[in-house]
Amino acid sequence: MMETTSNSSVFLLTVNGQIEGANFPDYDNLYCKYCYVYGHDWAPTTGLEEGITQITSKSTQSHRLIWNFPLETTFKSTNPSGWPQLVVSVYGPDVFGNDVVRGYGATHIPFTPGQHTRTIPMFVPEPTWRLQKFTGWLLGRRPEYTDPKVVAQGEGREVTRVRSQGFVTVSFHIMTKDMKKMGYDTGPSSPSSVQFGTSSWSTEANSYVK
Repeated sequence: MMETTSNSSVFLLTVNGQIEGANFPDYDNLYCKYCYVYGHDWAPTTGLEEGITQITSKSTQSHRLIWNFPLETTFKSTNPSGWPQLVVSVYGPDVFGNDVVRGYGATHIPFTPGQHTRTIPMFVPEPTWRLQKFTGWLLGRRPEYTDPKVVAQGEGREVTRVRSQGFVTVSFHIMTKDMKKMGYDTGPSSPSSVQFGTSSWSTEANSYVK
């Protein structure tokens, strides 16, 4: 791995942070699955590509669901094209106790190094006709994607009927390495880069993607 990461033909993107929680007013006792979608020029080098949180319930003081589930992954690439996206899927019990999807959502990993917070709008696929909706409710089944990664890819989604439902909040701390060596202008230094001044990792504002 040392040989790969020291190669000037690649740059590194480190994603730290956490899936903080969610707001689903109509549902409780939910958990979240996550995974990454990225282009052909990208590959993970350390950390987990997917995971699942604990089940959490709303407190009496708040209507929010709190997970605070950690994210920690490093990617390498030779090209910013196909920049990684985080895909989240939320599940919980229906009235019959079956686990059903309560929402899908996706967001690009922030392009700019530093601290970021993203609120991801969630949605669920809807049956295309009423009988499907009734039988789905009766059998405890509702439409789901076979592979949640389709949420980030877009292909085929244009023919899917969906309904907005809830939000998931994710916090990120982003670092990059060797972007300048690859010819990408990382812009002027920002105060947040001071604490990383002893390494070649950057928390400078990148301008290669708008």
